[in-house]
Amino acid sequence: MRRRSAASIPLSQMEKGLVKTQPNRICLLASLSVFFWILLLYFHFVVLGSRTVDNSVKVESNPISAEPKVPSVVADALLMNIPAKTIPSSSNSSSGSQKTNNIPFIKALRTVENKSDPCGGRYIYVHDLPPRFNEEMLKECRSLSLWTNMCKFTSNAGMGPPLENVEGVFSNTGWYATNQFAVDVIFSNRMKQYDCLTKDSSLAAAIFVPFYAGFDIARYLWGYNISTRDAASLDLVDWLMKRPEWGIMDGRDHFLVAGRITWDFRRLSDEESDWGNKLLFLPAAKNMSMLVVESSPWNANDFGIPYPTYFHPAKDADVFIWQDRMRKLERKWLFSFAGAPRPDNPKSIRGQIIDQCRKSNVCKLLECDFGESKCHSPSSITQMFQSSLFCLQPQGDSYTRRSAFDSMLAGCIPVFFHPGSAYTQYTWHLPKNYTTYSVFIPEDDVRKRNLSIEERLRQIPPEQVKIMRETVIDLIPRLIYADPLSKLETLKDAFDVAVQAVIDKVTRLRKNIITGRTEYDNFIEENSWKYALLEEGQREVGGHEWDPFFSKPKEGEGDSSGSSAEAAKNSWRNEQRDQS
Repeated sequence: MRRRSAASIPLSQMEKGLVKTQPNRICLLASLSVFFWILLLYFHFVVLGSRTVDNSVKVESNPISAEPKVPSVVADALLMNIPAKTIPSSSNSSSGSQKTNNIPFIKALRTVENKSDPCGGRYIYVHDLPPRFNEEMLKECRSLSLWTNMCKFTSNAGMGPPLENVEGVFSNTGWYATNQFAVDVIFSNRMKQYDCLTKDSSLAAAIFVPFYAGFDIARYLWGYNISTRDAASLDLVDWLMKRPEWGIMDGRDHFLVAGRITWDFRRLSDEESDWGNKLLFLPAAKNMSMLVVESSPWNANDFGIPYPTYFHPAKDADVFIWQDRMRKLERKWLFSFAGAPRPDNPKSIRGQIIDQCRKSNVCKLLECDFGESKCHSPSSITQMFQSSLFCLQPQGDSYTRRSAFDSMLAGCIPVFFHPGSAYTQYTWHLPKNYTTYSVFIPEDDVRKRNLSIEERLRQIPPEQVKIMRETVIDLIPRLIYADPLSKLETLKDAFDVAVQAVIDKVTRLRKNIITGRTEYDNFIEENSWKYALLEEGQREVGGHEWDPFFSKPKEGEGDSSGSSAEAAKNSWRNEQRDQS
């Protein structure tokens, strides 16, 4: 069978065949095109899309941390200058976590995370100072005061000689003739018993400097030039700044203790006639925290801690027994006062207080003027406070006086006449709500309005008096320094409270450095006393009812050449009188 050639096929038949095949080809091409685009879209959205999703999930599941997980910052920390070298950079040269890990104090902060370590976040590193800064001073104890032989008062780790309980006023143990300015030695010896000491400064929540600053200045306040008065302070700062521990925070994690009022360390000028040394005005010392028995309301680098009392219990039971005894006492006097008038000080209300007490048949008075030996007898003072409901505590030569703590130890409700006598001083140790444990009568109410103290105290309902007295008795452990040669089991004494407050302060500062925060909004150092009274979460201060009490007598930092320096001088003169 032969095939026919195309040429032999009629044209009409060929056209018919073409008509039939063209639609088939168009459909095929359209189908191929649609299939191609389906493949393309499938590849784009399914294959590539799944890879993108996978990558995004991986990125989210492994985020780059800019900083470690640290506890939230507490807003009531003190404003400090943050050393720039410790702040993590925001550059992309390395991961944020690596930068944070390189912060020198991050190891100390992370000790808190170790739940099996009871000292986590509580370690203290103590500088091993050359003995000229502490122990050698005690060897020269006779030179520590012009009028007092301090040798007996520096004995027994700073507690002084034991007190005999002849009149049954004290407990049989734990009572000593303690000098009111012996905190330097007491605190340092208590630190030796601290349960979280470390030799590794990188673990330390704070660093203690065992410099006897109070004893140092006590040697040279009278009859010495400013070079002699400043020598040890300058030497100390020079020694500290050469230590590697100092460079971590430029000293902002360091603290020291001085058992004298702040004005002994705040000489503004280099005039020989000006008072004290300039320890607290040295730039390096401004970075440290200094614990003193009276702080400045206008400066941020010192903090008030209690004056030492005569009671130094060795165990918790000693404290509980004493508290129970103070609860059960009958108090026959409505109020009492132990002190001397200040005729040379026209602003003092002591004369009026003494006059009111003399005229009242419900007031017990011990006049502490020349020749009045009972006023300087621990037994007589304590017995009077134990028999009184209220104890009057006007300003001494300066804002504060030891008597306030002696009276509260005896369960007597203190009556203050100036907020600087307690409320703005001992914010670590006393409740911010002062009405719970004390009575406040403004000085002007006595000075100008001739207010009757007796009438004011009689207005307080007996049930309220009972509640206030119980609060005072509950506060006793926080106001006393336990025996430095032992330690309490569960109670926290004045030392424990102060150390924890320093640790909290340094910890807040470190967290602020990591988060880039400042402590307060628009911090003004001259308002330091106000910041100490802020509630948690507050960052700003404004006008305060106590502003008139703290108006400064002159412009500039501090008050060295004003009334405060004069008060410090008077304090020393009265020490001389007390020994005569």
